[in-house]
Amino acid sequence: MHDLIKSINRLKKERQAILLAHNYEPPEIQDIADITGDSLGLSVDAARLKNPVIVFCGVRFMAESAAILAPDKKVILPRLECGCGLADTAEATALRKMLREKPNAMVVTYVNSSAEVKAESDICCTSGNAVNVVRSIPNDQEIIFVPDRNLGAYVQEQTGRQMILWDGACPVHDAIRATDIIKAKKAHPKALLIVHPECRPEVTKLADGVCSTGGMFDFVKHSTAKEFIIATEEGMLYPLRNAHPDRTFQRVAKDVQNAMICPDMKMISLLDIHNALEKLEPVITVPKEIADRARLALERMLAVPRH
Repeated sequence: MHDLIKSINRLKKERQAILLAHNYEPPEIQDIADITGDSLGLSVDAARLKNPVIVFCGVRFMAESAAILAPDKKVILPRLECGCGLADTAEATALRKMLREKPNAMVVTYVNSSAEVKAESDICCTSGNAVNVVRSIPNDQEIIFVPDRNLGAYVQEQTGRQMILWDGACPVHDAIRATDIIKAKKAHPKALLIVHPECRPEVTKLADGVCSTGGMFDFVKHSTAKEFIIATEEGMLYPLRNAHPDRTFQRVAKDVQNAMICPDMKMISLLDIHNALEKLEPVITVPKEIADRARLALERMLAVPRH
């Protein structure tokens, strides 16, 4: 493995490439990444960096977002098969059909979606800024929220806005039930519970904090607690433990442990990264007509104040 990592670092230098890895990627991938973070944060980093080559260790919609925001860069996804069960629940043709039925509605689309769906949207959001994005929209404006019904339900609860929720969900987060959380809290009575907003309402209602992956770091940093139960993809435990070695982080109850692994996020290997750097492929491209419209939805989101 040492020789492989050494070769990857050599190729990165030769190709003037930068390696980005999502928080859910395997530890060995996070360890060699130049930047780790959440999906949109990494895409924004890709746009601001000078490197002509971006190797994105994540899933396809993330690499697409990077390609949209950094059209002058070569964005490489080491494994094209890395999809997203949530993103797959929304399709542009179906969204256009809904808009014909609701022509005055505004479409707010979670970044966990395809470029084609973003292109049909008015504004995007992340799990961390979805509440602020919806609050920025006039109260009398009808909203279609795509594609995560659980995140949409959380936003409704926080804002008091009623929205038309697309019937999609993350297979990993949607698998967690309140009973699983109750068991985890019973096993770790002193731990605070941090939940991703893609979880079901029955789960988020039990949480001490409902946070995006980036928000989880901030929650722990500003908390005096020493132990936390983390209800999200289990890859998140690794960077949290690295950032806070003095704290203890627990998974949810064991009976859903296997459900807390996203197979797409675990697909890329060190060898895949090496091959991608060597061949400079597979390259992720988004047709200009789609990219231009999707970029507008992303830029509108980025213009929304964070607080």
